[in-house]
Amino acid sequence: MALALHKLFEKAATGINDYLETNLKDGKIDQQSYDLARKNTLRNLENWLKNPQIDSISPNLKAGVAGAIEQARWQDIVNAYRKQMSFGTGGIRGLMAANKREIIRLKEDGLDAKILKGPNTLNNVVLLQVSAGVAQYGLDKGFNKIVIGYDSRIRGYDFARCIAELFLAYGYTVYLFDAPCPYPEVTFAIPYDKIKAHIGILISASHNDYRYNGYKLSCGNGSQFDPEQRHEMYNDYIVKATTNDIKLVPINEAAEGKIVFLGGAEKVDGFDYAGHEDSIIDLHGAHREHVKSFLLQEQRNNRLLKAGYCAFHGAGRIAVPRLLRDIGFKNLNIITRNGLFELDGLFPSFNSEPGREQQPDPGDPRAAKIEVEAYQQEFPGQWEDTDLIIGTDPDADRCGVVVKVPEDQRFLYQNRDYMLLPADDMWALVMWYRLKFDQTIIPEQTFVTLSHTTTDSIVKMALKHGLGVIKTWVGFAALSAVVRDTWEGALNLGIFEGRKDPNDPLCDPFIQETFGMDNGKRSYNLGSMEQSSGFSLLGYPPKDKFSLGEKGHVRDKDGTFAAVLIAEIAEWAKQNGTTLYELIDKYVYLDPAIGLFVNYYEPDPLDGEYPGIEGDRLKKAILRRALGLFQFAKAGDYKIGGLPVKNAVIYRTGKYDHIYTPTPDFQFPDEGVRLYFDNERMSHLTIRPSGTTNSMRFHVQLYSPVNAGNKPPESNLIEKKKELRQTARRVVDQVRELVGAPRNCEVE
Repeated sequence: MALALHKLFEKAATGINDYLETNLKDGKIDQQSYDLARKNTLRNLENWLKNPQIDSISPNLKAGVAGAIEQARWQDIVNAYRKQMSFGTGGIRGLMAANKREIIRLKEDGLDAKILKGPNTLNNVVLLQVSAGVAQYGLDKGFNKIVIGYDSRIRGYDFARCIAELFLAYGYTVYLFDAPCPYPEVTFAIPYDKIKAHIGILISASHNDYRYNGYKLSCGNGSQFDPEQRHEMYNDYIVKATTNDIKLVPINEAAEGKIVFLGGAEKVDGFDYAGHEDSIIDLHGAHREHVKSFLLQEQRNNRLLKAGYCAFHGAGRIAVPRLLRDIGFKNLNIITRNGLFELDGLFPSFNSEPGREQQPDPGDPRAAKIEVEAYQQEFPGQWEDTDLIIGTDPDADRCGVVVKVPEDQRFLYQNRDYMLLPADDMWALVMWYRLKFDQTIIPEQTFVTLSHTTTDSIVKMALKHGLGVIKTWVGFAALSAVVRDTWEGALNLGIFEGRKDPNDPLCDPFIQETFGMDNGKRSYNLGSMEQSSGFSLLGYPPKDKFSLGEKGHVRDKDGTFAAVLIAEIAEWAKQNGTTLYELIDKYVYLDPAIGLFVNYYEPDPLDGEYPGIEGDRLKKAILRRALGLFQFAKAGDYKIGGLPVKNAVIYRTGKYDHIYTPTPDFQFPDEGVRLYFDNERMSHLTIRPSGTTNSMRFHVQLYSPVNAGNKPPESNLIEKKKELRQTARRVVDQVRELVGAPRNCEVE
C-alpha cells in the first residue's frame, strides 16, 4: 500500500509541476499564485495521502484522489490542494466538488463518495477539522452549548450530524434541528431563553449555486463573531487543529440531555431521533411568535392582499407560508412548479451549465423571472390580480419581492408589468412605514445602520426624522458590531470615509461614517440593512451578552422576518388603494428631503466566480486595473459613462490580509475602490471584491433631487428614473471594459 501511494504521489508530482510551469509560461496564472501552489499543493497532497486518520474518517477519500490522478485532472487537483479553505467573516464557504458529475455522486453515495476531495474543498474531513478547532476554542472560553442547523444543500443533514457528533465528543450539549431550517432560526435559537447556547453553526452556502456549501458561524448572541474573536479562533485553534483532534460520539450513544432536537410542535415523520424523541423544543413556534410581535397593524383574517411565495428549493418553504397564513394572509399561492417548493440542493430550476451556474438568489432579476414564469404557468388566470411574489433563498436569510409596475412606467422594465423591488427600496419603505406607524419611537434615541453600498435614501430619511445613522462595511458582522458598540457607549465617532486620519492606510474595522450619533442618547436600532437583501431590527440593549436586544430581533439578516414586514406594508397599501411601487415614488423619491436615488448592482461574473488558480490571476488583474482607475481619478479630468469623476477613495481594512498577503505593489482593497461623480458624495461607483471567492461587485448610486420645472413632479420623476437607470448601466458597461471584466451573459 505504501509503495502504491508513493508511485501515485510521484505521478501526481510530475503532472502538477508540468501543469503549473506550462500555465505560468502561458500567462494563465501569475507568479504569486504559482509560488504558493508550488509550495503548498504537493505538501498538502502528500500529507493527506499519508494520513492514516483520514482512512477512518472518510475511507473512500484516497480512492477518489487516486482516480483524479489516474485521469490526469491536474487543474482540479491543484485547486483542491493548493491552500486551506479560506476562513472569512462568517465562517467558510466553497466548492464541494469540481464538477456536476461529482456533486451528483456526492448526493447519491453520501459523504464518503469517491470524488476528489482536498483541504480546499468543502468536505467532511475539512468540516470536522475546523469544528475541532472551534470546539477547543469554545472550551477554553467556558462554552458548552451549541446549536447546529442545515438547509437544503446536498448532504446538509449528514454534514450537520457528523459535526454534532464531534461536539458531543468534546462534551458539549448539542441542539440539532430535525429538518432543514432557515438560518434566522439558528440565530434566534442560540440566545433563546430555553437554550442559551454559546455557538451556532449552519451548514449552508446561502444563495450560491449548487456546487457550493459552507459553514456559517455565530456567537452566543446570534451575531457573527467579531474580527478579534475570529482571528483568535482561526490562528490559535483552527489552523493548529489536525485530524488527530477529530473524535466522535454517535448520537444514539449520547448521554441523556446532551442531544436536544429543535423543530416544531410535532416530530418529523421519518427522521431518526436516535432514541431521544422526548428531547424536542418547538423552536419554529417560538420564532414565529417572536416575528409576529413586530407587526404594527391589528391582525385580521380578511386581508385583501393576494400574494405568491417561492422557496427557491430552500428551507423557507414551510416557515414563510406558515407565518403569512398565521397572520391572516389566506390568499397565498405557493409556487411548486419545476420543483421550486422541493428541498433540492441541485436547484434544478436554475442553470447548471458549466461556467454559467446560476444562483438561487431572490435578489437577482433573472431569478425573479424564473419565479414569475412558474407562477403564471401554475396559476393561470390569476396573475392579473396578484399583488406581489415573495421569494427567499435556500437558507431564507434573504428576501426578494416582485411587485407590479404602473402602466406608465413599464417601459423602464422592457415593457414588463412586474419588476424585482431592489432591496434598497424595500428597506427605505420599511423605515418609512415604521416611522409612520410605530408611536413608541423616540427619535433622539433611535438610529439605523446600513452597509456603505446600501442606498443613501435611507440616510436622508433618517436624518429628516432626527434619527442617527451609522454606515458600515458590507456584512451583518459589521452591522451587528456597531449596534453593540452603540449600546455599550463604545462607538468610534469622528470617522470620515472609514478613517479618522486621512493618511491612515487602514480603515476602521466596522465603520465607514456616522451621522448624528454624538448626542449620547442613541439606544434603539430601528433597522440594520444591506443592499444584498438582508434586514433585521436589533432594538434596545439586551439584558445580557447572550440575549437579543430588548424589543429587537436576531442579530443577523432574516428573510422570513422581512417577508412578514413587507407583506404588512403591501396589505396597508392595498387597503388604501395604492401599491408598494407607488408608495416608494410618493413617500421616498418625491419627498424633497430625500429625492431620487437609483442604485444599480452587478456581480462579476454574473454567476459563480472565476474558477480556481486561474481565477486568482483574473481577479487580481481586475483589481489592479480598478486601483489604476483610482490613480486616474486623483489625476483629474476623467469620465466614466459620461460622468466626470470628481474624487476617489480606497477602502481597505486589512481583514483579508491572511488570504491576500500585502506586497509593495498590491494591497487588497477589501471594501472596494469608490469613484465619486459629484462633490456631495451622493453619486458614485464602487468596485468591490469578494474576500473569499474570485468574484467582484459593481455598485452604482446616482442621485437627483426631483425638480418639477414646467411639468408635474410625477412626470419629471419618471423621466429622471429613465435617465439615471440608463446612465448607471452605461457606467457599469464602461467600467467592465476598463477593468477587463466583460459580462458572460446578459442581465435582465
